[in-house]
Amino acid sequence: MQMALKDVQSLPPLRKFKLTRVGVRNMKKLIYIHRKGRVIPLIATISAYVDLPSTQKGVHMSRNIEVVNEIINLMPTEKFSGLEDVMEYIARKLLERHEYAKTACARAWSYYFREEKTPRGRVTIEYYKILAKAVVHRENGMKKMIGVQVVGSSACPCAMETTKEILNLDKKRVGITHNQRNIVTVLMEVPEGYDVDADDLIDIVNSSFSAPTYEYLKRDDEGVLVVRMHENPMFVEDIVREILGRILERYSNLPDETMIIVRSESLESIHKHNAYAERIATLGELRS
Repeated sequence: MQMALKDVQSLPPLRKFKLTRVGVRNMKKLIYIHRKGRVIPLIATISAYVDLPSTQKGVHMSRNIEVVNEIINLMPTEKFSGLEDVMEYIARKLLERHEYAKTACARAWSYYFREEKTPRGRVTIEYYKILAKAVVHRENGMKKMIGVQVVGSSACPCAMETTKEILNLDKKRVGITHNQRNIVTVLMEVPEGYDVDADDLIDIVNSSFSAPTYEYLKRDDEGVLVVRMHENPMFVEDIVREILGRILERYSNLPDETMIIVRSESLESIHKHNAYAERIATLGELRS
């Protein structure tokens, strides 16, 4: 016989303030994405939240875990085409389970591996981060985003010009400069009826660095890569602007209100600080 337990969460709180986001974080789940004829397994770290009205002491957090577990059980039959679609499904189910909530949010990240080729054509398996988020409002719709985090390299243009002066080098020649490992994060809204591909975003970011980075390189690869990096010196600001331009070219079909976030952080080699740049804007703002 099941005990009748007091619903403490539904009691009124001592201090009646609304809370924007309450829930559970960092659940680890195996997700399968069906895309371009492939089944892609992702070990996703998922967080799920709802807002809490000022009249209620707490949320029923076990419902969040139940919703996520139910999604996992759907994986053999439900073919999700993107991690952001899984997050949308979770957010919508959260609103169904939390009748007192007006907004639900689900977000996730996962490592993602894919085959790449080094500068000399050797095959290597490289990893990236896939990011996804969905926010559903009971009264005014839904917004979902897909994103990536990519590690590349940058070479400082300012130091390169200075060393050319010091060494009295021809301005057209490639000079020497200090290098950084650069971490780029891109998040892009996926409007209803449109598609944004994480692989496309990875390609855009990799092509926007001074040079990409690789887990596996032989000496001749390293030589080509270092020369390429110094032939294309870039500030952290240059990388953000290059990515924005390439996204506008690739996704010219997306509506003006589509939101995009681009962040670039250079892990400095000769400074103790990092350099950082970002842009948060709609595609319409960028186009104008």
